[in-house]
Amino acid sequence: MDVDSSMAPEADHDQAVQNQSTAAVDGGEQLGEQQPQSPDSPAAQQPQSPASPQQTPVAGPRHAPTYSVVNAILEKKEDGPGPRCGHTLTAVAAVGEEGSPGYIGPRLILFGGATALEGNSAASGTPSSAGSAGIRLAGATADVHCYDILTNKWSRITPFGEPPTPRAAHVATAVGTMVVIQGGIGPAGLSAEDLHVLDLTQQRPRWHRVVVQGPGPGPRYGHVMALVGQRYLMAIGGNDGKRPLADVWALDTAAKPYEWRKLEPEGEGPPPCMYATASARSDGLLLLCGGRDASSVPLASAYGLAKHRDGRWEWAIAPGVSPSSRYQHAAVFVNARLHVSGGALGGGRMVEDSSSVAVLDTAAGVWCDTKSVVTSPRTGRYSADAAGGDAAVELTRRCRHAAAAVGDLIFIYGGLRGGVLLDDLLVAEDLAAAETTSAASHAAAAAAQSNLSPGRLPGRYGFIDDRTRQIMPEAAPDGAVVLGNPVAPPVNGDMYTDISTENALLQGSRRLSKGVEYLVEASAAEAEAISATLAAAKARQVNGEVELPDRDRGSEATPSGKQISTLIKPENAGSNNIPSAGVRLHHRAVVVAAETGGALGGMVRQLSIDQFENEGRRVSYGTPESATAARKLLDRQMSINSVPKKVIAHLLKPRGWKPPVRRQFFLDCNEIADLCDSAERIFSSEPSVLQLRAPIKIFGDLHGQFGDLMRLFDEYGSPSTAGDIAYIDYLFLGDYVDRGQHSLETISLLLALKVEYAHNVHLIRGNHEAADINALFGFRIECIERMGERDGIWAWHRINRLFNWLPLAALIEKKIICMHGGIGRSINHVEQIENLQRPITMEAGSIVLMDLLWSDPTENDSVEGLRPNARGPGLVTFGPDRVMEFCNNNDLQLIVRAHECVMDGFERFAQGHLITLFSATNYCGTANNAGAILVLGRDLVVVPKLIHPLPPAISSPETSPERHIEDTWMQELNANRPPTPTRGRPQVANDRGSLAWI
Repeated sequence: MDVDSSMAPEADHDQAVQNQSTAAVDGGEQLGEQQPQSPDSPAAQQPQSPASPQQTPVAGPRHAPTYSVVNAILEKKEDGPGPRCGHTLTAVAAVGEEGSPGYIGPRLILFGGATALEGNSAASGTPSSAGSAGIRLAGATADVHCYDILTNKWSRITPFGEPPTPRAAHVATAVGTMVVIQGGIGPAGLSAEDLHVLDLTQQRPRWHRVVVQGPGPGPRYGHVMALVGQRYLMAIGGNDGKRPLADVWALDTAAKPYEWRKLEPEGEGPPPCMYATASARSDGLLLLCGGRDASSVPLASAYGLAKHRDGRWEWAIAPGVSPSSRYQHAAVFVNARLHVSGGALGGGRMVEDSSSVAVLDTAAGVWCDTKSVVTSPRTGRYSADAAGGDAAVELTRRCRHAAAAVGDLIFIYGGLRGGVLLDDLLVAEDLAAAETTSAASHAAAAAAQSNLSPGRLPGRYGFIDDRTRQIMPEAAPDGAVVLGNPVAPPVNGDMYTDISTENALLQGSRRLSKGVEYLVEASAAEAEAISATLAAAKARQVNGEVELPDRDRGSEATPSGKQISTLIKPENAGSNNIPSAGVRLHHRAVVVAAETGGALGGMVRQLSIDQFENEGRRVSYGTPESATAARKLLDRQMSINSVPKKVIAHLLKPRGWKPPVRRQFFLDCNEIADLCDSAERIFSSEPSVLQLRAPIKIFGDLHGQFGDLMRLFDEYGSPSTAGDIAYIDYLFLGDYVDRGQHSLETISLLLALKVEYAHNVHLIRGNHEAADINALFGFRIECIERMGERDGIWAWHRINRLFNWLPLAALIEKKIICMHGGIGRSINHVEQIENLQRPITMEAGSIVLMDLLWSDPTENDSVEGLRPNARGPGLVTFGPDRVMEFCNNNDLQLIVRAHECVMDGFERFAQGHLITLFSATNYCGTANNAGAILVLGRDLVVVPKLIHPLPPAISSPETSPERHIEDTWMQELNANRPPTPTRGRPQVANDRGSLAWI
């Protein structure tokens, strides 16, 4: 952000909000009746290991970390901030190249706050009397303290320029190597609304005041501020001295002159509140958490705010169950995990027990405390039993403190506990970030390890204890399969913030720093990565016994069997944003066990690819009968303009969707026309072969099994603002309709998602996206049965018109081609597919279209050449030699196709150069197959992720996943046109190599 340093400093025209010299900031709540603990007590000094004996590691999302005290260096007493609360702590990037003259390492900047309590001396540490009317902040300051992370040293700095007035309950955020300060309250009342900037680029910092035109948020305190999308400075809520607020203001740091703009976001937003927290994920999602409403009731909810590509801002309620309501807490993102600490509950109470530290995993959609995934609010009065004997719970039992994150480390300073001001610096490590980051960057880390300076600790920072003294794994040989899932780079303390217009809201090329933002090739794309341990959401603990996923890289086992992360600070890290040259299939697949209860029910596992003995047992479809349907094309005018949003709101419920009790479809034919018109405009502007980039999730056949689609979204992330759509694209390979009971839901939701996220959601055509096929295999019958004959036939015609516009294939990173069927006998070059002109019907298509949508690989790698296809006359199967020839002709490394039901949901062919993918489970109610998706990371590592068939329904037809009893029309259809039996070796009952058995 540029500032006008030429303007003469002006006096701060504070508005008096009270007739007292000390301003009440907290509304007079009591906080003084709990037994205080000195920060110098043995419990506070005892370092806490991230994996304490009381904690049992679990599969799934990492629990909230535990904090330990940092014994920082103070050369002089005044160098330390001392006891205080209501201050801010901001992480600032390193300046320059490490080792070069003028290099300044990453720092934490502490500004302002109250250094005394009403009725107490500045640093006495004695609690205020229990009979006082309330805690009132006094002694507000404007001093600046700096904590140098590399040297573990506090210092007090005196910047040039006119400083802001003394204040507390203000906000601060980093914009590159500058700290922006706004709002707050001081001895004279509310601080002015001016933006003050502390420029830390030079050796001697300097204060500036930013010139902002027009009206703005105005004076307020207890509000939140964050930099969103590396561009938009957002200020939300707080109290203007009269009441709590819920307004949202944005300042575009890339547009001059600077100007505040009041936003009116869509969706359900937070109520008027103060003392909430806000932190921004690197992809541009701001998360507002907790707070205190106008009735002084603490809040537990969390809300995401994001900007759409068309300029709209939208609120969305974050998923998961928060362990506790809270306000005056602290929160900061590390990758996609929001770390929340401490907080008050009102009435003299603070958040206690294991809920005093919590993590919202935004990729998994769950909250975790220090013990487990949270399924219901659990906070209560503090006790040794509730804390599990963990002194770290007492460390984080505080309010009015501040937090910041550097890399995967979270720092907390100061605060208030039981009427005592605190002066301790705490640190915790997000092991989930450490593991995924180190695994993703194994090669760079190995190189860094070889370049460590003699005598320097192999830990990243001087104060990290012996748990960091480990060796990174050797760089994997070329072509080896590795767990390569980088996650989002740090937000608070982002090392190379680019706030230019071109980079707004998008994470472009980021160079890898020698400093704190080590090894992270940014782009949270890999919500995948978090997904990988992810389904985490579902990890269940029964009697404390769970099965741990393998930690192949990035961690080691201690003698006690616990996992400890590898923390190495590289001296030299490569700096490119070019994906790895090789496409690799990860050697382990992520599996969600069948939800049959017991200790393994719903648990996430990682199985070796070699354990999938069902690979090679494909399930064949019945041969389609030749038939044609009348194509009477009707014109209807568009109905309402919000149909896509209506569809998404009604259907995108990964955890809460249930089949409708009444089979009547919720859209009428006019709304379907509107949806199709909107989607058709997008499809008609796209090429026949989409050009896509990693990271991306790839889905195979769905066949109207909407419940399976929701389960896949639930387990592995969903395309929504509160999900991972900003991290990763979605590609669907066709066959959205027929066979299953909910083809209308499936195609409607996918079309709505395409309209809403046109650049992130991609659909290509399958062989069932043709009227003469889906007239026979269920879609036409479903439209009539659920919409009435007249409207149903019309809707079926309109959707099939749309199908003729669907793209036909997708090319990812120019290395992977995705299609529905295969290459058959006729397709030798990608250009042949690109030359197909749309709209195109099956009858008008050439042999190229027929091969593309209908052909299959041969039975196994030993069958080469071309063979007749049992699907029907004129269709072929192609051997591994054809696959290799096609890949060589087009400089490709992998073909991903769908079209065939395979028992494990995915199957390798042609020595891994072709993968068949099928996402619907228990196809036609008889195959008992698993469903799968492929997650392609930015490093081009392919991770299969699976779900199992649900057990037979034992509930009523209304609550049954697929309503088997009432939906007799679909049963009859599948009985008349059944899939052929499983090919390959016979399926043995209780086959332990089968996912169906697992």
